[in-house]
Amino acid sequence: MKNCALLAFLFFLVVYQPFALVSAQTGTFFNQRDDQYRLLGFKRAKEAYDAAKADYDRQLQLFEHNLSARADLDHARSVLSDAEVNYQQSLLAVLFEQQYVTINSAVKYYAQDGTRHVRLTVANASGGSAEYWKLLNTNDSLFRSLHPEIVNNVYVSLLNDQNAVISKPYESKIVQLVYGEPVEEDFQLLQDLDAVTVSLIYGSGTQRQMKIFLEKDVTTNKVAVQSEQFSQEVDLGSAASYDLGLELYSGTNNTFSLEAVNLPVQISKSFKDPISGARVSQVKFTETTRSKRASLEVVLPSRPSEVIVIDKSIRFFVAAVPPERAGLFSDGANKIWTQEELDKLDVGYVTLELTPRGKGMLLVRCNQLFQTINAGESAAMTMNLLNEGSNRLDNIEYRFDLPLNWQKRTNPESVSRLEIGQDTTVDMMFIPPPDATSGRYDIRVRTSGQSNGRPVNGEDKTLNVEVQARSNVVGTLLIVFLIVGLVTGIVVFGVRLSRK
Repeated sequence: MKNCALLAFLFFLVVYQPFALVSAQTGTFFNQRDDQYRLLGFKRAKEAYDAAKADYDRQLQLFEHNLSARADLDHARSVLSDAEVNYQQSLLAVLFEQQYVTINSAVKYYAQDGTRHVRLTVANASGGSAEYWKLLNTNDSLFRSLHPEIVNNVYVSLLNDQNAVISKPYESKIVQLVYGEPVEEDFQLLQDLDAVTVSLIYGSGTQRQMKIFLEKDVTTNKVAVQSEQFSQEVDLGSAASYDLGLELYSGTNNTFSLEAVNLPVQISKSFKDPISGARVSQVKFTETTRSKRASLEVVLPSRPSEVIVIDKSIRFFVAAVPPERAGLFSDGANKIWTQEELDKLDVGYVTLELTPRGKGMLLVRCNQLFQTINAGESAAMTMNLLNEGSNRLDNIEYRFDLPLNWQKRTNPESVSRLEIGQDTTVDMMFIPPPDATSGRYDIRVRTSGQSNGRPVNGEDKTLNVEVQARSNVVGTLLIVFLIVGLVTGIVVFGVRLSRK
């Protein structure tokens, strides 16, 4: 019986061999649609590989029983090798084509150190191995070893509209992204934006870019406050404006009150809308508008005090408070809040700094702007200098635009120091040349000094000096005598004529 079974098996191989050779020799012809429909191409390559593998096994058995030549076995091995390579290439093509990485969520949140971060959730949306096996109807060990449910080496970065990287780290690498196991990446925003472009590079070099509008982290109930002009120097008696950027991070409230904390009561303050200029005390956000702008305007008193000290910085805060905590800083005039206390309150705030600066103001007063002198005389005038500013004046000098060949003398020649509210008198003497003709002469006085390293100029004054010609006494008396004699002669002549 065993011999009969062996003979039947050999007969089957001999009869089937020509057909197997034809099938193995013909192989799988290239179909142009295989590049377009790679999944069908993979099925075709899988069937060809299975046929070549079966043919090789048969040729091996025949060769072992000396029923076929070595050339037939080598040919079957060559066909099997080509079919295997084709099968593996088709499999890799399908796997790389089906790889797909997407972004599940991109949440922008506000860190405790004041920086903006994006919490990015990256997911493998390729479908997983179970879907592949069901679709391809294969359970091949090679297919399993390639792990179709894993995308390797995923590179992620955030870009702005100019394709510049605005994230830190600049690029994050996910070594393996498993289907059904999203990975969360945290990026610090180097540029504060509400929409970013997510750049993805993965697999065999596949690149994707997604323009994403960032969600806000609504788990917190606060408004992030920031200011680009957080530190300013302001002259006493002047006003300053701080720009405020407000960004909502809340899922419960959309209205917040603005409070200036630790700002001295001597400094008047008001919050304003930067567009309309209207005063505001609260800001309201909408579903479509989660970022707003505001400004804080402060006005300093004109004189320093125990609280407002020149060149001593004042540190204060601007906080955005939810409505239920509106009275939190009602006793702000009596309490100085620290940054640690504000952190414990869990409210959005920004730290601002104000440095009062004083500047001297030079007031020039002259009681006499016009004087008449005779030829050969000098004009004596006085000038009063008063510091009406909020800081000391130093190195006050005065310059004169004199007529040609005129000279001047001043006492003192300059004023080295003038405190706030202090005044001083300057005596001036203007000496015309001996040959000065009679007439009116203009003398322009310019005053300047320094205050806290900055130049200060006083109001220019114009003085008028009129020079009169010297009178001739002898000639005047002679003319008077002639006139008197003439009048006397006329009277005498008239009296004599009337007597006749």
